[in-house]
Amino acid sequence: MGVLQSRNARLWGLLGGLVLLLAVMLMSILLGLQNFNFSMLLDTYQAFNGSTEHMIIRDTRVPRTLIGAMVGAGLAASGAVMQAITRNPLASPSIFGINSGAVLCIVIAIAVLGGGLTMSGMIWIAFAGAALTALLVFVLGFSGPGGFAPVKLTLAGSAIAAFSASITSGIILIDKQSLDQAMFWMIGSVVNRSIEHVTAMLPYFAAGMVVALLLARALNVAMLGDDVSKGLGISLLLVRAGACVSVVLLAGSGVAVAGPIAFVGIVVPHLCRSLVGHDHRWLIPYCAIGGGILLVSGDLVSRFIIMPKEVPVGVAMALIGVPFLIYIVRRKSYVL
Repeated sequence: MGVLQSRNARLWGLLGGLVLLLAVMLMSILLGLQNFNFSMLLDTYQAFNGSTEHMIIRDTRVPRTLIGAMVGAGLAASGAVMQAITRNPLASPSIFGINSGAVLCIVIAIAVLGGGLTMSGMIWIAFAGAALTALLVFVLGFSGPGGFAPVKLTLAGSAIAAFSASITSGIILIDKQSLDQAMFWMIGSVVNRSIEHVTAMLPYFAAGMVVALLLARALNVAMLGDDVSKGLGISLLLVRAGACVSVVLLAGSGVAVAGPIAFVGIVVPHLCRSLVGHDHRWLIPYCAIGGGILLVSGDLVSRFIIMPKEVPVGVAMALIGVPFLIYIVRRKSYVL
């Protein structure tokens, strides 16, 4: 059970999370190598004058913050969905091969197209790679005797991820230009993103969140087991297919824009579950807000670690996620 058990307490918690997310986003826009004040932010959109300060706020800080919030929300919400359909407390979007498939397609495209690949083109290729590998894992999870089993999905995802990583390494060894162009994206970062990237990601993010929220009640039932779900008239095939679509839309679009950022999809669902319990009608919105807070905060902190240089947010998330993952694994009594 979660700490927030009553409906009113959960609503107030959700409102408090939104306020905290907006506060962190505002800090992300105003703080960094160059600091700004709130009135300068307002002037940027009310009386834009083309100054360096206004350009930084409008073209760098705001898109970076919006992408960080959406990517964090998408990864965390998709992690909660993945843990529900696999009944695996350590499941995350990477179990579908989202990260490895996107990276493989990007490296192949760079090796083939070289300098002709733009950032916009890279995003579409990464999204296609993430979707195709997730579809392959989903098919493998249902194939063979006995039909679907969570362990089969986990093993299929691990196998595809390992295979994609091996092919990626081989291409990079042969064509080092691929490494030079893809490395910063492969680490995971929200730097050098524009408002066009925000608008490109927004429809997929919104659609994925809608699908996840519509599935929330069915996910609660699916976690009770296949026999109970079938007895209550729940089509597990439709639930799992919808969950896969949601994960691809949420995590795939995030990886396509920001690169493979790990651990958000594991850390946030566990923290939110300790607050609101296992009811996905509440857990998914809490994860979306918590994921946005975590990633935007991580990106903000990463600017100050080795200033004036910046640590990619993917590295910052690893520093947070690895100790947390070890803590979860060592909790022998932990049950999802």
